[in-house]
Amino acid sequence: MIHLRDDQVRELLPSPADAVALMRDTLLALADGSASVTPKSQVVHEEGGFANAMPAAWPERGLLGIKWVTITPSNREHGKEMIDGLMVLSGADGSTRAIMDAAELTALRTAAVTGASLALDDRPIAFLGTGVQARSHARVIEALGRGPLTVWGRRADALEDLVAWGREHTPGLEIRTTTDRAEALAGAGVVISGLPIGLTGSDIQPGEVAADATLLPLDYASTAGAALARTGTVVADDPEQYEMLRPLKHGEDYPRATGATGDLLREGRPSGLVVAQNLGSGLGDVVLADAVVRNAEG
Repeated sequence: MIHLRDDQVRELLPSPADAVALMRDTLLALADGSASVTPKSQVVHEEGGFANAMPAAWPERGLLGIKWVTITPSNREHGKEMIDGLMVLSGADGSTRAIMDAAELTALRTAAVTGASLALDDRPIAFLGTGVQARSHARVIEALGRGPLTVWGRRADALEDLVAWGREHTPGLEIRTTTDRAEALAGAGVVISGLPIGLTGSDIQPGEVAADATLLPLDYASTAGAALARTGTVVADDPEQYEMLRPLKHGEDYPRATGATGDLLREGRPSGLVVAQNLGSGLGDVVLADAVVRNAEG
């Protein structure tokens, strides 16, 4: 058994492009039922914070594992990361192959699932938010050659920090910034939103975005609210998990998913607005953890 710290995981993760390809396979497996997954098991440990257990298995690939991830909003007040966790990867025989920190793994998995979903729409992309996910998504978008990327944020200094980071880490991606959300939305066919989960008053209203836009929210219903979602097609990476979480995380009035994101990747995007509620499946984490271990083993 090996144990990997986050800095080691960072060095051993697959490239952003390879991670996107792996997450496409994962989305297809979730859609066709070839993998064994369960909805996240959740406990609450502070107001607005929670922790999830995320087990998954993919028998035909010999993959088995579980991620324990914590969301702690109060950490922001102390200069700490809001998301943390631990990944346990088992062998097909049930033995423990590896234990690894999960922060870097989670950041890449989230961005790579978005990257795989970008195959649904080749129009310009806007990202709402300037946090950690803006950076991990910038790496993926650069790897896919999908720039320029327009980023909206409330604070000009946070946008300036992001651009400075991009010059060093994503030099092949032009990052355009604005503090005017209407300006960012007006030029976008694809909107990725990475605002805090549970934030209120930030809903995109019908008419603020193209009627046939593709929305890829990382923040549940903070931006892609019910009023907007009801005007289009809603899908999810794992529709069963989404339906269990929908009343609690999105609201009783939020539309049900009509299918899986993987269905659209296989069959094509419908016309009109599409909201892909990719809430994060443990299967993606298991697949990426396996790639990390394989790289560690050389």
